[in-house]
Amino acid sequence: MQLAKYKIKKNDQVMIVKGREQGKTGRVMKVVPDKACILIEKLNMVKRHTKPSAQYKQGGIIEKEAPIAIANVMLICDKCKGPVRTGRKILDDGKKVRYCKKCGEVLDK
Repeated sequence: MQLAKYKIKKNDQVMIVKGREQGKTGRVMKVVPDKACILIEKLNMVKRHTKPSAQYKQGGIIEKEAPIAIANVMLICDKCKGPVRTGRKILDDGKKVRYCKKCGEVLDK
């Protein structure tokens, strides 16, 4: 089975448009395509009770980011300064890039 391709990549700036953290922005740390989720830096924090282990020597209550559905976030355009829909186009040199459908600005550096 082929995994779905998403328009959001690691290190993109995104805004959450649905849920408890609605309206907040952050940087994408990780994309999990098989679950259609992403991890956003310092957003959607949850508390986990953990036993001491090699990774967590002390154990106890640890706060960490929980995954959020890709459908609940939108990419932020640098020029528009807000959440936008994106499209794909091929440049003259044959490179595929994402662009803002509102202003036409190319989002890939």
